[in-house]
Amino acid sequence: MVGEATDLLQRLVSIDSVNPDLVPNGAGESEIARFVAQWLEQEGVEVVVDEPVVGRPNIVGIVRGSGGGRSLLLNAHMDTVGVTGMHRPHEPMVEGNRLYGRGAYDMKGGLAAIMLATAQAKKLALRGDVILTAVADEEFASIGTQSIVKQWHADAAIVTEPTELQMCVAHKGFMWFEIVTRGTAAHGSRPDLGRDAIGKMGHVLVGLEQLNQSLQTRPAHRLLGHGSLHASLIQGGQELSSYPEQCTLQVERRTLPGETPELVEAEFHDLLKQLRAADATFEASLKTALVRAPFEVAEDAAIVKLVQQQASELLGRTPEIVSNAAWMDAALLSAAGISTVVFGPGGAGAHAIVEWSDLEQVKQCSDVLVSITRSFCA
Repeated sequence: MVGEATDLLQRLVSIDSVNPDLVPNGAGESEIARFVAQWLEQEGVEVVVDEPVVGRPNIVGIVRGSGGGRSLLLNAHMDTVGVTGMHRPHEPMVEGNRLYGRGAYDMKGGLAAIMLATAQAKKLALRGDVILTAVADEEFASIGTQSIVKQWHADAAIVTEPTELQMCVAHKGFMWFEIVTRGTAAHGSRPDLGRDAIGKMGHVLVGLEQLNQSLQTRPAHRLLGHGSLHASLIQGGQELSSYPEQCTLQVERRTLPGETPELVEAEFHDLLKQLRAADATFEASLKTALVRAPFEVAEDAAIVKLVQQQASELLGRTPEIVSNAAWMDAALLSAAGISTVVFGPGGAGAHAIVEWSDLEQVKQCSDVLVSITRSFCA
């Protein structure tokens, strides 16, 4: 089985699937989607191609049960980040228990695990359906899983993002904001006419730093700690000898379960309101660019308890309950009403120059998924 997992992961890593929204002219998911579809069909799994955007396919593999059982959705993304600085990123190299290459850890190891588990599920006499979703675009806008939840539902889901075979039951969300301060363009020698938009943004930056400090004093989430924010990108001005007419700041706010978009937006609006009250010439606007909700599942949820039970039996140890600061598609599945947990193989190097997957854990993850499927979908 380790050999089968190694072979499959090598073939997946050898396919360039860099997200084209992250890297111009990136290969995208078309080639790897064709491979996943063909591999599943050869294993006798029913395949549906879902294309939320032309050239950005999802692959859905379905093992239909006889009826009356619970359905389980397995989720992994096919796209990767870029390869700048990497040496032969799509020529997988095996050293001992490690397979190196772009996407090996994030998350083609998890993709291989759900493919192998789904093929095994085909051989089981299940009453419930097993639904494999190999999705596009998780690394950018998650159009893949957003499309999936509009068309498929299940009683539970497992996302195989890398967790080192621990159980991830929570992760942070995030929101992106754009703040624009406005001034009056004028020659640098005419302060009587000019108003400095960049200078006005300085007050915003101070206020944001104070807001971030206040977030650290609030009650911490038991697994995720505190929310946070940071200024990410700033641009302003026309030329050195002119008063800047406009300054644009892009801000990221990392959110906790219970922090709603409305609550977070209100904090930003309150900050700008305070600055207007203190300075009659202060003019600014706020736009919410993107919202990604945080994720949390109860530790006593049926799927969490089952993953813990089956993993404990097969691994000889009880997997830890953990969280992740980064965002995952688990939040979209959970928001769609699907009880979801994150459980995947280990390794290292997500988005890094050196990336590798633990081959033994890919096999173990697949074995645990088969055992879960046998119990949950019986």
